[in-house]
Amino acid sequence: MTYCQKLLRRLLGALLVGVFVPTAPLTAQAVSEEALAQSTAVPVRFRGETLFEINAPIGTLQPLERARAIETRLAAIAAGASDVLDAIAVVERDQSSDVVAGEQLVLSVTDRDGAPLGRTRQQLAADDAQRLQRALRAEFSGRSLKGISLGIVMTLLATLALIVAWRLLRRAIERAVSEVQSWESRRIRGIKVKGVEIMSAARMTNTATQSLGLLRWVLVALAIVIYLETVLALFPWTRAAAIQFREFVFTALSTTTLAVVNYLPNIAYLALIVVVLRFVLRVSGALFDALGTGALRLGRFHPEWAAPSAKIVRFAVLVLGVLVAFPYLPGAESPAFRGVSIFLGVLLSLGSSSAVSNVIAGIVMTYMMPFRMGDRVKIGETVGDIVEANMLVVRVRTIKNVEITIPNAAVLSGHILNYSAKARDGGLILHSTVTIGYDVPWRQVHELLIGAAQKTTDIVAEPTPFVLQTSLDDFYVSYQINAYTHQANRMAVIYGELHQHIQDAFAVAGVEIMSPHYRAMRDGNMVTLPSDQLPADYSAPAFRVATVPEATT
Repeated sequence: MTYCQKLLRRLLGALLVGVFVPTAPLTAQAVSEEALAQSTAVPVRFRGETLFEINAPIGTLQPLERARAIETRLAAIAAGASDVLDAIAVVERDQSSDVVAGEQLVLSVTDRDGAPLGRTRQQLAADDAQRLQRALRAEFSGRSLKGISLGIVMTLLATLALIVAWRLLRRAIERAVSEVQSWESRRIRGIKVKGVEIMSAARMTNTATQSLGLLRWVLVALAIVIYLETVLALFPWTRAAAIQFREFVFTALSTTTLAVVNYLPNIAYLALIVVVLRFVLRVSGALFDALGTGALRLGRFHPEWAAPSAKIVRFAVLVLGVLVAFPYLPGAESPAFRGVSIFLGVLLSLGSSSAVSNVIAGIVMTYMMPFRMGDRVKIGETVGDIVEANMLVVRVRTIKNVEITIPNAAVLSGHILNYSAKARDGGLILHSTVTIGYDVPWRQVHELLIGAAQKTTDIVAEPTPFVLQTSLDDFYVSYQINAYTHQANRMAVIYGELHQHIQDAFAVAGVEIMSPHYRAMRDGNMVTLPSDQLPADYSAPAFRVATVPEATT
């Protein structure tokens, strides 16, 4: 009831405005003055309805001027009493047949008016008089108390019918949706082609329910259009709006339908382009999948190239498809569409220089293969594992679990250290340097370092670890232990464990690691071994002083 009350209040407001506001010219010209001036037949309208047309001038008055003068007279007559209906008649003159309303001339019909229609002026004037009388009778009837009351009652009935139709339509659509959903996997099955599921049953059901929802709103919109046109046509003051509304709706529908019909060939071309693109993408995808899994080999094409090559080919095919389909898109030839295209092109050209350089660098690195996914690398000052490499950036996760994003252009312009490249085959050599004094035999140092390396997890037995004496310094010798591992991603853990074993081995053997270096003088200095490795009765030595006997002369 609230909705009906609001609608009734608006209608009554419109009626009161129409009654008390001075009557404006009762015309609804749907075309411009320029179009009317160029037309040979100008319509005469009353309350939005075309009564007849003016085909020829009279004297210096052109058809447009005659039509507007007639509409002004009709407005004046309609503002008067209804008694004028009995006074509408046709008066014959020497050169014209005049349609009058009492003493008021409405229009004059000449032979030139009837000639294009193949009729005499008398016949045309009689028809015009009948149309005029019918329009004025409807005007006066609608403005009467009985007409207004009937219009209000009909408006209420139309409103009630709209509400009932709305609810019935909603319930019918809801039941249809429930029924369609119950058909899933029972009556609605997925579409498969050669074992490949093109569209699942759930997706088909969802599409059907969405289509029902769209149908509901289309029917609701149609009902509202019919309701508005019906209600507006019930009252003289809104009858012109009803006619204009109907013309607008049907013009829009006819224009849209005509545009769709004219666009059907382009739709066929676009559909063909889409089908060809999907076919090419499926074939290329299957080809690169086979190359990636090793099921298909193509010369020196590495399996690692399959995924990025598939992306490049997919992008190239899509760009080519857009270029081919562009002329067939709606409005592609319009200035607005071209202007937007140029604007977007300028934006891309100005703002994508760095992106383009990164894409080119990504393509180059794809086929240069400086690393694989998961490799331990060093890019610039960043050390970590490769977690993602796309056409724009490379993402590296450090040993501290920090993810760093590096643009491809920066990666390509610098140097890349790949620790995992040879670790998978020959093994990565991990190395560490210790400094031992000259008083310790070098063979013992070699034995201790190799033993510590062999105890370290993930250090392989073959090839065996080896030691290099890298320098003979002033106070110590530099020994470098070299050991092989296949686990480049655990470098930090392996290094830590290796250093622990080196410390333990040298401490047990009683050999001091001279880093930082110590002077060779031991008197008065405690050894640098850990306290838990010292004997229980150990004490720091005291300074020893030796005297030299005085030489005899």
